[in-house]
Order: sequence, then C-alpha cells, then structure tokens
Amino acid sequence: MSLGRRDGDKQQDLWIATHKIARPAGHPFYAALNRRLARAGFDRWVEQLCEPYYADGVGRPSIPPGVYFRMLMVGYFEGIGSERGIAWRCSDSLALREFLGVSLTDSTPDHSSMTRIRQRLPLGAYREVFSFVHRIARQEDLLSGKTLGIDATTLEANAAMKSIVRKDTGGDWTEYVKGLMAQEDEGHGSDEDARRFDRRRPGKKVSNRDWESPSDPDARITKMKDGRTHLAYKAVHAVDMDSEVIVAAEVEPADRGDAQMLIEQVEKAQDNLFEADVTPEVKEVVADKGYHKGEVLAACAVRRVRTYIPERKAARRRRWKGKPAGCQEAVYANRRRAMSARGRRLQRRRSELLERSFAHVCETGGARRTHLRGLEPIRKRYLIHAAAHNLSVVMRKVFGHGKPRALQGLSSALLRALWPVQRLLEGLLRITCPTRAHSLGPAPIRVARLICTPQAAMMPQYTPSSTGC
Repeated sequence: MSLGRRDGDKQQDLWIATHKIARPAGHPFYAALNRRLARAGFDRWVEQLCEPYYADGVGRPSIPPGVYFRMLMVGYFEGIGSERGIAWRCSDSLALREFLGVSLTDSTPDHSSMTRIRQRLPLGAYREVFSFVHRIARQEDLLSGKTLGIDATTLEANAAMKSIVRKDTGGDWTEYVKGLMAQEDEGHGSDEDARRFDRRRPGKKVSNRDWESPSDPDARITKMKDGRTHLAYKAVHAVDMDSEVIVAAEVEPADRGDAQMLIEQVEKAQDNLFEADVTPEVKEVVADKGYHKGEVLAACAVRRVRTYIPERKAARRRRWKGKPAGCQEAVYANRRRAMSARGRRLQRRRSELLERSFAHVCETGGARRTHLRGLEPIRKRYLIHAAAHNLSVVMRKVFGHGKPRALQGLSSALLRALWPVQRLLEGLLRITCPTRAHSLGPAPIRVARLICTPQAAMMPQYTPSSTGC
C-alpha cells in the first residue's frame, strides 16, 4: 500500500450533490432519543406551547422550539455550561446536526439566537417542558412520587467577589478598607497599604445585608463545598426515591436556609406529579439534618407527610415551652422513624440518589458554574438540565444507556463480563483435547466475539472517541 499524502492546496469542488456526501450513521444514543421524543410528539407539542409568544406572519421564521430545547439538552449530555459552547459543539458535530434536524446545507443556530429565545419565552414554558418529560417517565412506569429525597447544593455565580459593593454607599471593597484605616488613624495610604491592612486585621466578615454584586444582584455570598467564599446560588432537588427521577428542581438564593425550603419543595413536587397525571400523593420525605426544624416537621405532619430527617446533636435538652402546637409530637415521631431500620435504609438510599443527581447535573452536566446572571434565566436553564437528566433515566430503561458517552466502555465491559466464559472454555479444551490445546488457544476469543455480536449489532458503525460522538 502506498503512502497517502495530504494536499492542503487542492482545489475544492464548487457544487456537490447531497447524495454524494459521505455522511456518518449518527450517534446511536441521539438517534434513540429522537425516536423516543418523536413517539411522544415532542416537537408538535412544544410548537403549540411557544406559539403565543411569537407574532404570526411577521418577520422571518424563528428557530423551531424543538431545536432550541434540544440544544439545551445537548449542554447536559455533552457537559457544556455556556450557550456559546453549545452552539459551537452543534455546528461541529454531524451527529448533533442529525439530532437537531439541521441539514448539511443549513447553518446551526447561533448562541445569540439562543439568548433571544431564552429572553422571549417565560419561565412557565420551561416548567411545561419539565412536566412533559415527567409524562414520558410516567409512560415508562418510572414515576411513583410516594417517597421523595430532598437536598441542596451550591452553584457558583457568574460574578466575582472583588466586584462587590456596599448597598448603602455604593463603594467598593478598597474604599471600605481605607475607611477603616482612617478610623484607626493609619492614614489613607495606597491600594497596596489597604490590602496589607486588610490581610492582618482580625474578624473579617462579609454580610449579604451590606454587600451585593452590581453585575448579579440576585447572587449571594456563601461558602462553597470546597471551603471558598464565593457569590453563589442554591440548587434544590426533590428526587423520586424509587426511580431517581428529579420531580422538582429549583434554584434559590444561596442564603436561604434548607429548612425554609422543605415545605415549598414538597408542594412543588406534588404539583409536578399532578401535571404528569401521577395519582399517588407524596407520603414520605427523606432529607439530611440540615432540614430538621420543629415547625417544619409539624407542618409536614399536618399535611400527612411522614418525615425521615436525622436530628442535629444538641448541647442540651429541647424545651417545648412557647413552641407551636403539635411541634413536640412531630419531633418525637420523626425521631422514631429516623432511628428505625427503614429510616436508615432510606438515608443510605437518599445519599446515593441525591448525590448522584447533583453529580450528573452539576459536575458532568456542566451546571456547577452558572454562565448566566439573574435568578430567572438560571432557573430556565437549570430546569432543562434537570429534564435532560430525567430523559437519561428513561433512556437507561429503553436503550440501556443514559448518556452518549456511556457507550464508550460498552465493548470493554462486555469483554470483562465474558472473561470467565473464556477461561472456562480454555479449561474445557485442555481437558477434552490436551494435545491440541495450544493450537486451539485463540478459539475462546473467537467464541467470545461471536457472543458479543448481538449487542454490537445495535451499533454497527459506532466508533468510540474522546467526545462520545
């Protein structure tokens, strides 16, 4: 075979027939996801949903809403946090073009178009799409909603701590430190003197009551999971403990307490279940000790919702004088349930499912750092991330894999599973035909490949790569 050489100066053809273009078969995961969305009638439904927010017959046609929401789902499946990165990835991948339904002769939507559509559609439209995915999960018998696990995590805001200003005066941090220097008669000094003074002064604290970010006023100063102090938001998940489906996903200000949001999350989860035509009501709620509060437990008891929430270690015994009626009984009943064998099992299950949902949506899904500013735009984007996570749960049932990159390790996983079979075949060959065992050594490997054929037939033209496409 002769050596092929790349000719960078080769004259390209001016006209190419579309049937002559060498097109790949597409990604099997995205093809299966498109089939499931088509079976549910997603495109026609979402077009009817978004039709009131457009002027009929005025201007050029917009990007189809089905394409826009698919692009946001690509951000979750490919782990891309910014709209600019999503637009670039969709224009670069032929498999994603096929997933979006964009032909080779058309250009994929630009990130600026995604921004305009996000600003045009209200938050209620995104919640409707979130509920639509719940109905798909219900059709696959993946949504029960009887037992919910609730937890929260922090999202890094698209704003820097160096940019915060005082709410009363509008001055920045350097002006504030220079004012403290003047109070202690150390002079005004330069910016370097202010930084040196700020490093050595004790008891430094920054309060959300006094400081805010001028670029993102909705962001709050809080401590992140890794111990850093940063401007952030708080994402709250309510997960179905039976199926791992996210029933409610909300983004709240980071300074809101966990216990304050428990009742709200239960009510929102119940509303989402009703929207998905799930008849059983929420009966049990499992959370960590950050959600333990007497008034909250009493409110859950009034709603006939059993709680499994461990208590914090207290330095003294609880005092019930002046507490609301039913608070003592609710706390004692929750204590008995949390210390039971079922309560311990539910806590282990909660730790597994809730942390996994945050890992999928925030870490590998690219939502840990927000690239948008403002509470409502971040809520819109996060809802579609959570909807894509629920679609991945559905795809794990109907397709066997919940993400496109999960197909990369399929061949190696099958070979690892068949390794004991290969060893058994080698042993049988040595026993039945010891003289020909050496010559028939590769036979078990050929048999293993034959066994792998039915699984590989699902993806005949798929080649794993670092990007999963």
